[in-house]
Amino acid sequence: MPNIASVLREEILRLSRKESRNQNAATKKAAAQHRRDIAALKRQVASLQRTVNHLLKRGSRNDAAASASAASSGTKLRFVAKGLQSHRARLGLSAGDFGKLVGASANSVYAWETGRTAPRREQVAKIAAVRMMGKREAARKLKAIA
Repeated sequence: MPNIASVLREEILRLSRKESRNQNAATKKAAAQHRRDIAALKRQVASLQRTVNHLLKRGSRNDAAASASAASSGTKLRFVAKGLQSHRARLGLSAGDFGKLVGASANSVYAWETGRTAPRREQVAKIAAVRMMGKREAARKLKAIA
């Protein structure tokens, strides 16, 4: 026959565990909700940081082109990727040939045309000079370089 003291102690322990579980349930729910909220806020911050970085890159490219143009000849030069692509097509030049005219590689010209990168200040000035050329003059310059 079990000792009444041990039975009473076990019953008290069982009831106290049950009561503490009931009281901790609300705290556990609140903590879980806080963790979900924190995770959502972290995702939102990461998204906003990506957006800011993207805008800073775009802005710095535009600022670089604007400052390059102002420094080159006093008139504002601007760089537009599509304009470069269409002008190169009008001249009938490959990216490598166009790169030789402005002092850059073919990969740089492709990167400028796709908008992944922007040319440096000196190169914007050279691109502006090439934009003033016609087909024959560009061909003559290429022969002179080669």
